[in-house]
Amino acid sequence: MVNVREAQAADEAAWRALWDAYLAFYRQDLPPDVTAATWARILDPAGGIGMRVAEDEGTLLGFATWLTHPSTWTLTPDCYLEDLFVDAAARGKGVGRALIEDLAALGRANGWSRLYWHTAEGNTQARRLYDSFTPADGHVRYRVEL
Repeated sequence: MVNVREAQAADEAAWRALWDAYLAFYRQDLPPDVTAATWARILDPAGGIGMRVAEDEGTLLGFATWLTHPSTWTLTPDCYLEDLFVDAAARGKGVGRALIEDLAALGRANGWSRLYWHTAEGNTQARRLYDSFTPADGHVRYRVEL
């Protein structure tokens, strides 16, 4: 039985293991201070980043980090699901779906307008899940490093 809840300070070690696997999946290598700052922001109510975790019998199976922001196209905030990751051993068992559904419910309860996210074009397993919520909208992302 998957339980989705807000991240807590006691989740740090388990989250870091999942975070490292997430970064490896996307072939990213972040400096330790970025990871530490991310965790600190997640725990800080004024940090601007929220995180929901999925667990089963005390074991973290996945996480979703998110942030809200004003939109020029709506009157209420949008929610950007920045990171979604499920441990490889738990994939296909409804964990990713539970995290997205939980975040959508949180958004409805808080009056957000939309929930949106990006993924790698070749992330076919995740895209099958995402396509069950809504079709891709055809936008292409551009990112300029500053």
